[in-house]
Amino acid sequence: MSQRKGKARAIPADAGAIFLPYQSRWIQDEARLKLMEKARQIGLSWSSAYACVERSAAQGARYDQWVSSRDDLQARLFIEDCKTFAGILNIAAQDLGEVVLDPKGRISAYVIEFSSGKRIHSMSSNPDAQAGKRGARLLDEFALHPDPRKLWSVAYPGITWGGQMEVISTHRGSHNFFNQLVREVREGGNPKQISLHRVTLQDALEQGFLYKLQHMLAADDERMGMDEAAYFDFIRSGCADEESFQQEYMCAAADDDAAFLEYDLIASAEYPRGHDWAQRESGPLFVGIDIGRKQDLTVLWVLEKLGDTYYTRHVQALRGMRKSDQEKHLWPWIERSHRTCIDATGLGIGWSDDAQDAYGKFKVEAVTFTSASKEAMAYPVRAHMEDSKLRIPFDQHIRADLRSLSKQTSSAGNIRFTAERGPGGHADHFWALALALHADSHPSGVPHVASRARRSELLGQLHGY
Repeated sequence: MSQRKGKARAIPADAGAIFLPYQSRWIQDEARLKLMEKARQIGLSWSSAYACVERSAAQGARYDQWVSSRDDLQARLFIEDCKTFAGILNIAAQDLGEVVLDPKGRISAYVIEFSSGKRIHSMSSNPDAQAGKRGARLLDEFALHPDPRKLWSVAYPGITWGGQMEVISTHRGSHNFFNQLVREVREGGNPKQISLHRVTLQDALEQGFLYKLQHMLAADDERMGMDEAAYFDFIRSGCADEESFQQEYMCAAADDDAAFLEYDLIASAEYPRGHDWAQRESGPLFVGIDIGRKQDLTVLWVLEKLGDTYYTRHVQALRGMRKSDQEKHLWPWIERSHRTCIDATGLGIGWSDDAQDAYGKFKVEAVTFTSASKEAMAYPVRAHMEDSKLRIPFDQHIRADLRSLSKQTSSAGNIRFTAERGPGGHADHFWALALALHADSHPSGVPHVASRARRSELLGQLHGY
């Protein structure tokens, strides 16, 4: 890096070194058990790929490396990083591609082999893939695995005959096993003798992260003109909320005791990244609409029921739009739904009246939010997640909104559900989802369908003819 680029002020002491100080400390730590709590995207997985190559390719290397990533894509990217480092180090490595480890369990790994005879196996998150295999372990994005406790339990015996077990992750809630390990080190006397590392975004910036980043960015990238303080604020402002920023970048586990839905529970209900979750099949649609106008969002949530499981097929948030403009987005979904529940609190009364005039009181249920009705709708959301009978999109803003709801119990024993109002809404996504689930509950009253003439009149007004 002979020519300086960007406006970073924190310059590493060895500006030409491949690794920053926190990466070097991690690579050089030879402790049997290592744990890294870290900020997002600061190069720890990348530097760990180098360490795996260095250990596996060394003459006299004794252990294979077994790497567990959060999904198949990350497993492939990790092995690509390993191949890149093998090239930089001029180490001969044979790419064996995807190797089937267990045909019956459909477990496979991306594998490269060195002249030492040792291999790096990069796998996705299935804990069973770790069973019965000896050698060093790297558990990447540990907290994001479906069952971190099981993954640790299955992986740990693999180092009985030697090798390290390295755990790298950002946090995902205070109840997650990863956070329990961190607290055990700090507060419980460290009985497992874990070597604990911690790198926040602030730590990384102070050690030259932005300097390194700006040497990789295009000249016209907006981050090229930032110093560390500006970049810190840039990252913070882009997060879904402050809790997300503190957890994703500042190593502060979100408080699961303060939220109605735990992080792990929400994550267990999310579709995999890249999944085409909007693709409909043949089940009935149930729609929930939480009404907002100025401060809050109007959120539409559409569920398709297949068997006993609800699959999200459409989510739409509308902000600051006139009622007539919002109806153009909402009414077609009511038309095709089996039933719709709509927030009839405050300004929602008029919406509910119009929707019922068009589609009838059986198809459209007006729901007034009270402490009792909120409690009746909130618990089924959690129960369906716990029973693995609800699928929701993988989206940081939706996750933050679902997390924003808290349950409070008064001195008289009464339960209240509250949420702080923020830029992303006021638990509007949560209540839209709750209403959609409630739409499949057994309605009271006699089915009613608006007359064809009345419906045509309303739809004609809506579309301007």
